[in-house]
Amino acid sequence: MARYTEAVCRLCRREGMKLYLKGDRCYSDKCGVTRRPQAPGQHGTGRRKLSEYGLQLREKQKARRIYGVLEKQFANYFVKAEKMKGITGENLLQLLERRLDNVVYRLGFAQSRPQARQLVRHGHITVNGRKVNIPSFLVDLDDIVAVKAKSASEVEHFKLLKEGTGRTVAPWLEVNYEALEAKVVSLPSREDIDVEIQEHLIVEYYSH
Repeated sequence: MARYTEAVCRLCRREGMKLYLKGDRCYSDKCGVTRRPQAPGQHGTGRRKLSEYGLQLREKQKARRIYGVLEKQFANYFVKAEKMKGITGENLLQLLERRLDNVVYRLGFAQSRPQARQLVRHGHITVNGRKVNIPSFLVDLDDIVAVKAKSASEVEHFKLLKEGTGRTVAPWLEVNYEALEAKVVSLPSREDIDVEIQEHLIVEYYSH
């Protein structure tokens, strides 16, 4: 399956909630969910009550869309989460949170996860001093995530970030905006993850 390239506001409307895929626009009155809260399509106003399986499917799709992960990738994360110690659903969310594109977003280096993914792909981000252009790269405890020195001095977006963003940074990350670098001080726990996902429904979906 190819990466979704159509209007992302449709994805938010399909899930019936803001997925924060367009940065600042999601907080304004231009937000697609605010302006047109019904699902997209001619039958969007007539939502039917979902079956148990339908609820599980929608929760899985919601998580995929929030983190920008393709179907096969998501299934692979679930398999990996099952093999880890602890609760499978929480393990799954921890893996998704540890993705480099998500970390860049959580640090406030990008306004949205799609923008963070683009910054990573364009080679602006380093991990432990080495350029990493793979958005799915998983950070680990004590890793140092930073903006490449050349990008920090030449790209206007990063110059503005040195003054801070005013956004709350995830508690498992410690950031220095002046240096545009951060440290992974702990791995994310369920309490640290503020996404509105009922992970037990995703576990039930893959249990069929």
